Amino acid sequence: MDLRAIAMGLSFALMWSSAFTSARIIVAHAPPMASLSLRFLISGVIALALARMMGQSWRLTRAQWKATVIFGICQNALYLGLFFIAMQWIEAGLASIIASTMPLMVGLFGWIALGERLRPLAIGGLVLGVIGAALIMGTRISGGADLTGIAICILGTAALAVATLSARGASGGGNVMTVVGYQMLIGAAALAIAAGIFEDWQVSWSPSLLYAFAYTVLVPGVAATWIWFLLVNRIGAVKAATFHFLNPFFGVLVAAIILGEAIGPLDLVGVAIVAAGILAVQLSRQKTVAVTREPVKPAA
Repeated sequence: MDLRAIAMGLSFALMWSSAFTSARIIVAHAPPMASLSLRFLISGVIALALARMMGQSWRLTRAQWKATVIFGICQNALYLGLFFIAMQWIEAGLASIIASTMPLMVGLFGWIALGERLRPLAIGGLVLGVIGAALIMGTRISGGADLTGIAICILGTAALAVATLSARGASGGGNVMTVVGYQMLIGAAALAIAAGIFEDWQVSWSPSLLYAFAYTVLVPGVAATWIWFLLVNRIGAVKAATFHFLNPFFGVLVAAIILGEAIGPLDLVGVAIVAAGILAVQLSRQKTVAVTREPVKPAA
C-alpha cells in the first residue's frame, strides 16, 4: 500500500473540494471569468517563482508543452471557468457532486476515443455511475435546481476528464511546479479573453470576497494542483482519478459548514451509488493493467 500516495490523494481531494465553496463566495461578488483569470495569473506567477526557488528549469519539452496547453485550457479555462459561471445559479455542494463523475467520464472517453476494451465490471460501474448521477440530478431538479447551471457543470466535467488524460504527459518530464505555473497562465489568458468579450467587470468589494479569493489562489490554486501533478506522475491518471470520488463528501461537508447548504437523503444515496460505480471502473482498469503487464513466458 502506497501510504504517501493515499495521503497526497486525500490532501488533494480536500483542497480541491473546498474550492467549490470559495468559488460560490467569489461569484456572489465579482464576475466569474474575470475573477478566475486573475486567480490563475497570480497563482501562475507564484508557481513559477517557487519553481525557480526549487531549482527547476522554466524550459519544457515539446511533449510537455503540448500536454500543458491542453491541460491549461481544458481544466482551467473550460472546467473551472464553466463551474464558476454555473455557481452563479447552483449550490456549491451540487457542483462538487457533478464534478465527482469525472472518473466515470475518463473511463468512458478511454473506451470511445482510445479504443480501450471495457471489462464487464467496468461496464457495470459506468451504469451505476449514470444511475447515481441521474438520481442526484432528478432530486435537485425537482427541488428547483437550475437546469442551465447543471448542464454547464456537466460540460465542465467532460473538459476535466480530457485534462486528466493529458496530465501525465505534462508532468512526465519533471519540472512539475513549472508545469503548474505555465498551465495556470495559459488558463488566465484564455479566460481574460472570454471575460473581456462576455462580462461586465463590476465588483462588490467585501472582506469575504478577499478572504475567499486569497484562499482560492493559494490552496486549490497552487497547492492542490502541484499535489495533483505529483500524484498523477506517481500512480497514473486513472488511479489518481479515483480520489475525485471524495469530492462530493468533502465538497458537501465544507459547503454545509461554511455556507449552511442543506443535504437531502437521496443526495447521499446518489453519491454512494456514484462512488460504487467509480470504484468498479477503477478496479476493472487495474485488473486490465495487471494482465497487460504480465511477462510473456518463453516458448517451450
